[in-house]
Amino acid sequence: MSSSDTHPLPVLRVRDLGVTFDTYRGPVQVLNDVNFEIAAGEILGVVGESGAGKSMTGAAVIGLIDPPGRISSGTVELSGERIDGLRGEAMRRIRGRRIGSIFQDPLTSLNPVYTVGRHLVETIRTHLPLSEAQAKARALALLEEVEIPEPRVRFGQYPHQFSGGMRQRVAIALALCAEPQLIIADEPTTALDVSVQAQIIALLRRVCREREAAAMLITHDMGVIAETADRVMVMYQGRVLETGPVREVLDRPTQPYTRVLMAAIPSVHERLERLPVPEIDAPATAAPVKTAPIKAEPAPRASSGEAKTLLEVRDLGKEFDLSLGWLERVVSRQPRRTLQAVDGVGFKIRQGRTFGLVGESGSGKSTVARMVAGLTVPTRGQVLFDGEDRFQAQTDLRRRIQMIFQDPYASLNPRWTVARLIAEPLEVLGLTAHPDDTAERVAQALRRVRMTPDDARKYPHQFSGGQRQRIAIARALASQPEFIICDEPTSALDVSVQAQVLNLMRDLQEEFGLTYLLISHNLAVIRHMCDDIGVMQRGRLVEAGEAQAVLDAPQHDYTRALMAAIPDIRHVH
Repeated sequence: MSSSDTHPLPVLRVRDLGVTFDTYRGPVQVLNDVNFEIAAGEILGVVGESGAGKSMTGAAVIGLIDPPGRISSGTVELSGERIDGLRGEAMRRIRGRRIGSIFQDPLTSLNPVYTVGRHLVETIRTHLPLSEAQAKARALALLEEVEIPEPRVRFGQYPHQFSGGMRQRVAIALALCAEPQLIIADEPTTALDVSVQAQIIALLRRVCREREAAAMLITHDMGVIAETADRVMVMYQGRVLETGPVREVLDRPTQPYTRVLMAAIPSVHERLERLPVPEIDAPATAAPVKTAPIKAEPAPRASSGEAKTLLEVRDLGKEFDLSLGWLERVVSRQPRRTLQAVDGVGFKIRQGRTFGLVGESGSGKSTVARMVAGLTVPTRGQVLFDGEDRFQAQTDLRRRIQMIFQDPYASLNPRWTVARLIAEPLEVLGLTAHPDDTAERVAQALRRVRMTPDDARKYPHQFSGGQRQRIAIARALASQPEFIICDEPTSALDVSVQAQVLNLMRDLQEEFGLTYLLISHNLAVIRHMCDDIGVMQRGRLVEAGEAQAVLDAPQHDYTRALMAAIPDIRHVH
């Protein structure tokens, strides 16, 4: 896209941008000839896999590339003024004042010992010549603008007292404090539930329109791009492959890589046998498909009556005591406070099938998963595995039931090699008697998840996010379980890596007859993976049944609301 004298000056213009890292092996070029513009009131979506250069481009614009990284070529202009050469205090005056930033996890970017009000007032007074009282009035107005209820009450609260969606609203308010010309939002909705994500998308669109602010929205979620952005820029290996209006790029992509990237996204409206995966290390112009063709036949579903019931949950309930200590309650005369996290949940999972649990944060999904795994004791009800009560079983069920967590980096000990991580459950459960036997089982587990035995000598930090999730799956498979609980196993993964992990899970299910309980807020993933689903709201199971029936014709208002909130590239308003 080019501008001329007849068009207004773009808010951001990036020309031939290159970023290089100087290493002991020589310079490494991570961005090459990146070109784009963003006009006032426009949202540019930037998409691509991890390592594509999305966040690096944003960091270069805002001057946050630390040595040994440096801008090695090109220019960055903000409203016609070059800013790529600014350093120190000159660049700090630009940040916050003229360029606002919204980061992926607001909890890590907010000071936990500062109230939300103090965050806002300090930021406002840093960039604008306002008194304390004027800054407070502006902060309250901003909280109201980003639709935070009871702003005067929330003003004095701390970040941990806000939900994920509310913290993201605070992050947006902070970005707007000094009325910036440009907003850079780096994965602002990745960790949010479908309904909260929809609210943040709508808020970002409204703010950009009303304030005539330009926005650079960095994400790997094409549904969010389709719902939010005016134009989209596809990046691959540090280069821009194509740029254009959202609808044009989504409907008629010119690059093979973009076409495969679109097809790798599971749809909430149809289920494919396999998701196509672009070759990550292939040249950008080739981007061959690694697995199945883009168009695939729906996977045949086994009848629920063909297999025995492996897991049954009966009238499951969990109550958490939120009361003060006994002495404090006596002194303050406060009554006992409890939270009913799970209330009367019941469902069955038949052998060889996948049951999905969906719902917003706080709906009780993960609490149910922890009770099924035996990590949390229920207040009432039963978890029956193969007819045995999970908490009164005479046999050790740990070998037969395993769990895969959302963040493999947090659930894998960073000081242990992959070999030790996978070997631990084998040794604890007494499944191997000799080190050679253990080593063979570790190698076998790695081969099952399409990794090599040589990877056993490495540490978790030496792998990508998708590879770490494969290691977590290998660890779960080492004890040869029959039942695996998957708690948001792909929520933090890129589109193509997510497709690889989902294909792998389906392959392993077919190969070993595994049964899954899949927890997710992504209904497209649920559609792709699950035979049956249950929808949870406020601790209760409000709807359950065959996945196709529930998703095609939801009966409960809450399920219909979840379906309506999903950003889907095939059905954009």
